[in-house]
Amino acid sequence: MPGLLDSVLTIADETLRTLFAPAHSARALPLPPDTPLSEPEKRHIAGLMRVNHAGEVAAQGLYRGQALFSNQHATRQFLQRTAQEEGDHLAWCEARLTELGSHPSRLNPLWYLGSFAIGAAAAVFGDETSLGFVCETERQVEGHLAGHLERLPAGDVRSRQILQQMKADEAGHGQLAHSQGAAELPPPIPWLMRSAARVMTSTAYWL
Repeated sequence: MPGLLDSVLTIADETLRTLFAPAHSARALPLPPDTPLSEPEKRHIAGLMRVNHAGEVAAQGLYRGQALFSNQHATRQFLQRTAQEEGDHLAWCEARLTELGSHPSRLNPLWYLGSFAIGAAAAVFGDETSLGFVCETERQVEGHLAGHLERLPAGDVRSRQILQQMKADEAGHGQLAHSQGAAELPPPIPWLMRSAARVMTSTAYWL
């Protein structure tokens, strides 16, 4: 019982920090100076970065939910470490939104809790399936970031460097999950994941 209580309290603390405390990065990301941007460009970039920030909030929920119900200690450690590294992305996106005079998605609690539930459900089917979710999630996020890199104004080198580093990190997380025995997900699951992601990205751009 004490172990379960400790886990619940830890998850509650991590949830509150993710949703309501300023994000902090453990890694310094050297960025080029900002360049002059028009107001429409700033609004568009802010929409893209708000989507990316929402995605990182969702990643925190997903990996924390998976970690809580993992069977093996090694899998739990991997998921917790991955969530911590994704926390850097959260901080970078949050800082960029502040620079642009904008704000994170107002629906972040929904993205976090929904993803936590998905992560917990994935973990129930075993560590291999849970790691498969990591692989597929990172694969889809890589594609999503590649699309955002194409949509950024050419002059926004600051946001571009953030997204390029995020994309490289996501690829590394997916490769590590695969090396630890990730199972291939059945065909309907990736499609459902993409559908859920489209709802989030189309909403978070504006809200």
